[in-house]
Amino acid sequence: MYNCTMNMNKTQILNDKQTKQILKRLAYQVYESNFNEKELIIAAVEGRGSKIAAMLCDELASISKLKLITTDIVLDKSNPEEKKIVLSTSGLNIKGKSVLVVDDVLNTGKTMLYALIPFVKDKAARIQTLVLVDRSHKMFPVSADFIGTALSTTLQEHIEVSIERGKVNVFLK
Repeated sequence: MYNCTMNMNKTQILNDKQTKQILKRLAYQVYESNFNEKELIIAAVEGRGSKIAAMLCDELASISKLKLITTDIVLDKSNPEEKKIVLSTSGLNIKGKSVLVVDDVLNTGKTMLYALIPFVKDKAARIQTLVLVDRSHKMFPVSADFIGTALSTTLQEHIEVSIERGKVNVFLK
């Protein structure tokens, strides 16, 4: 007989101060990789990815003169192949531009893979990816170019990114 009760205890992996420091470091890395660009499209997976991207944009704006264009990627995370993937900014010209796709957690790579489709389809010149947490459970051939922190977790464990009133905390459940 197996005990199937879930342990609802959370272990804090990153507090707000650590997360903000990581976002600052990521901003410098993104800028270093894109310093020759005049503008950069920051495309975030709708939800927590959008909030992480907004904080990243604030950091980038404080250290660079890059023109930052933001948009959200709207997709069904549990069934991305079933519904159309759209950008929140209609008519956004992607062709020949550099794009940074942002999400909070990279787990299997499925969401990130589908999030890249609009940019591949519209012929972006360069696509980079950024995640706050990489769990390294790849089922799809997608990896992040910029990683806040990488964690080795079991498949039963869950990473929770909590963003409340501008405070970002990361928990392992």
